[in-house]
Amino acid sequence: MKDGAIPPTPAVGAALPHDAARRHVRGTAPYIDDLPEPAGLLHAAVGLSPVAHGTLTGLDLDKVRAYPGVVAVLSAADIPGENNVGPVLKDDPILVDRAIEFHGQALFAVAADTLHAARRAARLDVATIDPLPALLTIDEALAANSHILPPQRMARGDAAGAIAKAAHRLTGSLTMGGQDHFYLEGQISLAIPTEDGGVLIYCSTQHPSEVQHLVAHALHLPDALVTVEVRRLGGGFGGKETQAAQFAALAAIFALKTKRPVKLRLDRDDDMVMTGKRHDFQVRYTVGFDEDGRIEGLDALLASRCGYSADLSGAINDRALFHIDNCYYLPHVSVESLRLKTHTVSNTAFRGFGGPQGMLAIEAVIDDIARFLGKDPQAVRAVNLYGPGRDTAPYGQVVDDGIAPRLIARLAESADYAERRAAIDRFNAASPYRKRGLALTPVKFGISFTTTFLNQAGALVHVYTDGSVQVNHGGIEMGQGLYQKIRQVTADCFGIDIERVLATATTTGKVPNTSATAASSGADMNGKAVEAAALQIRARLAAFAAQKFSVTATDISFSNGQVSGGGQSLPFPDLVRAAYLARISLSSTGFYATPKIHFDKETFTGRPFLYYAYGAAVAEVEVDCLTGENKLLRVDILHDCGASLNPALDKGQIEGGFIQGMGWLTMEELVWDARGRLRTHAPSTYKIPAISDTPEAFTVTLWDEANREETIHRSKAVGEPPLMLANAVFFALRDAVAATAALPGPVPLDAPATPERLLGAIQTVSGSA
Repeated sequence: MKDGAIPPTPAVGAALPHDAARRHVRGTAPYIDDLPEPAGLLHAAVGLSPVAHGTLTGLDLDKVRAYPGVVAVLSAADIPGENNVGPVLKDDPILVDRAIEFHGQALFAVAADTLHAARRAARLDVATIDPLPALLTIDEALAANSHILPPQRMARGDAAGAIAKAAHRLTGSLTMGGQDHFYLEGQISLAIPTEDGGVLIYCSTQHPSEVQHLVAHALHLPDALVTVEVRRLGGGFGGKETQAAQFAALAAIFALKTKRPVKLRLDRDDDMVMTGKRHDFQVRYTVGFDEDGRIEGLDALLASRCGYSADLSGAINDRALFHIDNCYYLPHVSVESLRLKTHTVSNTAFRGFGGPQGMLAIEAVIDDIARFLGKDPQAVRAVNLYGPGRDTAPYGQVVDDGIAPRLIARLAESADYAERRAAIDRFNAASPYRKRGLALTPVKFGISFTTTFLNQAGALVHVYTDGSVQVNHGGIEMGQGLYQKIRQVTADCFGIDIERVLATATTTGKVPNTSATAASSGADMNGKAVEAAALQIRARLAAFAAQKFSVTATDISFSNGQVSGGGQSLPFPDLVRAAYLARISLSSTGFYATPKIHFDKETFTGRPFLYYAYGAAVAEVEVDCLTGENKLLRVDILHDCGASLNPALDKGQIEGGFIQGMGWLTMEELVWDARGRLRTHAPSTYKIPAISDTPEAFTVTLWDEANREETIHRSKAVGEPPLMLANAVFFALRDAVAATAALPGPVPLDAPATPERLLGAIQTVSGSA
C-alpha cells in the first residue's frame, strides 16, 4: 500500500505507476516459485510422449518408482475423478490413457523430494507405443478432411454475384504462423492439502474458477473443497487461461495422495513443448472491387490449425470471423472458418484471440487490391471504411460510433504521412540495395466475451474502522496494472487517497465463479463489480452522515479524505468509526453483468460486443535487399482508451502490445519437424523482440474522447487491441518489397516476415529468383 507517493484525489484518470512497480524492479515481488517452501514439499515433473501419434500399449513405471528420491508416481489409472481438463469439451486428458495425439503429451507424472530427482525420473524410457501416422500441418489436415469442430460460415448478401459483377476481381492467399506466449514465469502450481480433505492451490492462471472446478472434478471433490489463489502472474497473454489446469490438477492429486505439499514447475523447454500457441492460419480469398478499390464482394476461407483437442478453438475462430471486417464495410461477404484437427499441441487463447488473424486477412486483401490498382494502400483503406449508410457488420451489429475515419485522419496528419510517403519514394528511387516502406493501418476491436455468459464479474469490499479499505475481485494481475486501476476506482468511490486501499490476492474463497481475465475485460468488468460493492457501502455511510449533519443523503459528498454536507465535514476514518459503533455494515459484495449483448450462434448474428476500441499506427521500415535484414525506424500510434483510468498504464499496454504483435508478424517462428517435434522450444531457437528491436522514434498518443457506453468511468479496454496495431509493420515491410518490383502487383509475403521470407519475396517480385 505504500509503494509510491500519495496521489491527489480523485485517483481515477491519474497517471500512476503500477502498484508493484518498485517491487518488480527490486525483485521483491513474490511469484509462486518465490514463496517460502512448506515443510515436506515434494517436486513434481511430467513424463512426455516421444511420438506425435500412437497408441500407448504399456507403461512400466517400476523404474520410475525405484529412482532415488521418488515418493509417488501417477498414471491415468491413478486419477480419482475425471481424467480431463478440457474447458469446453471433455477431450483433453490430464494423462494419456491410451491414445497419444501430440509429441510431448503427458504420459505420467512423478513426485520426488528434489526437483532434480523428479525431472530425471520423468525422463526414463518406460512407455511401449505403437506409432501411427500423424497429421501435422494445415495442408495435411485439409487433405484428410480432419476437423476438431464443425466449420462455421458467416455470410451477408450475394458474395458470388457481387464478385462476378465487379469491375475487377482478384484471388489471393496468406499464411500466418503461430506464436508462443513466452511468459517470463512458466506454468506452475503449488498444492497444499487442507485439514478438511481439500486442497489450497497457488496457481499461475488467468482463470482461478475454472482451475478450481476442473481440479475438483479430477479429485472427485465438491468445488468448495478446492481453493485457488493468485496474487500475480509473470505474464499470461492467454497461455494461462485454460492450460494451467492440467498442472494444477497433477499437483493437487499428488498432494492428496501423499498428504504433503507439492509444487509442479515446468522448465522452459517442457513448457513450450506441452502448451498451446496462437493458432496459425491459412487464408484464401476472391474479391471483387471497383476502380477506386472499394470492395463489392468478398469470398474467403479461414483455415486454422487447432491441434489435437478443441480447447477454445471454437470461440477463437469465431472471433477471427468477427474481425475480418476490421474497419471496413463489406456489403456482400461469405467467409467459411475451418477448425482443423492435427496431431500437434492444442492451440489456445493468445492476446487478440483470433482477432489478429481476421484483421491481418482483410488488411492483406486491401493491400493486394491497392498493389493491383497501383494505388497507395491508404487510399484504398479510406474508401472502404465504415460510414453513414455503410455501418453494419457482417454479423449484424451496427457500427455507429464512427470515430475510425476521424482517428485515422488525425494520425495521418500528426505523423506527416503524405510528406513521408513522398520522401520514401525519393529515397527508394535513389537507393538500389536498401528500400524503405511505410504503412498506416487501423484497428477496430470488439470488447466483450463472445460467449455471452462469461460477461460477469464479482467483488468483495471491506472498509475497516480506521478508514482503510480492502478490495477483492475475480480479476488477475499479470503485469497489466489491473490491481492499480481497481485501487483507483475504489479510492474514487470513497474520496480517499489510494494509499488507503489494498487490493488483495484473487481467490476463489472470496469471490466465486468468476470469468477468466481475458477478452480485454479485466478493468471493464471487475472495475464495475468493485464500484457496485463500494457504492453500496458509500450509500450506507452517506445515509448515516446525512442523519448526523441533518441533511439529505444526496447532499453528502466524499472527497479529499473528507465526508461533507450542509457546511459540516468529518474525516473519512472518523465517520467510518462512528458508523461501526452505530452498527452499520461496512462490507459488501458487488456484481456486474455486461449489458446489451446478445448473439445467435445458429444464424451468426447479433450484438456480441458492448463497444469497439479503435486505434491506428504508422510504421516506417528499412529493408536490406541483399539479405532481407530489416529495421523498424519509426512508429506513430493514436489509440482509443476512452476516458483512460490510468494513462501511464494504458500507454504501457499499447507499447507492449504493439511490440508483441510485431514479434508475431516479423520474427517469432515456430518450427515442427517431420516427426511432430517442436524444434523451436527455447530462447536459443525461438526469437522474440528485444529492446534493440524497438524503434528509436516511438510516439503513443491517446484519443481524447470518452466511451459512449457506460463502462467504468467511460474508459475502454486496452489489453488486446494494441497488438493489432503492429499490422502496420508487416505492411510497411510489404511496401518496401514492392519498391523492388519490376511490375506493379500484390506482394507475396507471408507472416512472420523473417529475413528469409523477405528475401524470397524480393527475389520473386524483382524477377531475380
